[in-house]
Amino acid sequence: MEPDDRKVGPLDPLDARRRGFLGDATISRNRKLTPSRYREGYYVPGRSRRRIMCGRYDLSENAAAIMARFHVLKVFDTNEFAPNRDVRPTDRAPIVRLAKGSDERELALARWGLVPSWAKDLKSGASRINARAETVATQRAFRAAYNARRCLVPVSAFYEWSGPKGKRQRWRVSLRDEALFALAGLWEWWKDATTGDWIQTYTVITTDANEAIRPLHDRMPVILERSDEGRWLDTNGDATALLAPYARNAMLLEPR
Repeated sequence: MEPDDRKVGPLDPLDARRRGFLGDATISRNRKLTPSRYREGYYVPGRSRRRIMCGRYDLSENAAAIMARFHVLKVFDTNEFAPNRDVRPTDRAPIVRLAKGSDERELALARWGLVPSWAKDLKSGASRINARAETVATQRAFRAAYNARRCLVPVSAFYEWSGPKGKRQRWRVSLRDEALFALAGLWEWWKDATTGDWIQTYTVITTDANEAIRPLHDRMPVILERSDEGRWLDTNGDATALLAPYARNAMLLEPR
């Protein structure tokens, strides 16, 4: 029986590797980025041989649950939101940020894939769904947002893949004691020169993988502790210490 055909429950990823569930996670630079490869979270060709982290996630909760969990008092354009178990690049999804000129949190819809104000079109956002913690404060595309427009990206879980082509295993990664948690993000405004419309976009910050994720990928999204969420949103303080791998024992990996 092939590893992908086995019926298994939640596994420790290190044990999963020993049992043959985890394999190579690389892709040739010359492979075309098709919609199916977006679904599996691959980088834009020529950028990297590794897959995107994080490139898809689950947000199963509704707006009311998100507002309660993150103590949101204001809502900015969330009429189109519905729970989505498979959020993908360029989808619109909720983010939590501080309202303009206020310390109150608000919920807003934004397009996944940050587009800097100076970008010519929205297409560039597809290559900016993630920002590296090591360079986010200095890289031209992200530094303005890092200094002024941080956000929380609510998720129920995120996805990763392992195994060779044709036998890929999807993994759902969640927290053991949190049905809804926050990834560290940045958001930005971009104006369409043709229509004059203002569009909000966002990115998810990644850091080195912890021991739970490392068998799947060398990067992981920055997961914020509840007690650190306000500190991340406060752009007046230094938040670089928050951009670190999350505790391994708090995470749950389930094959799907």
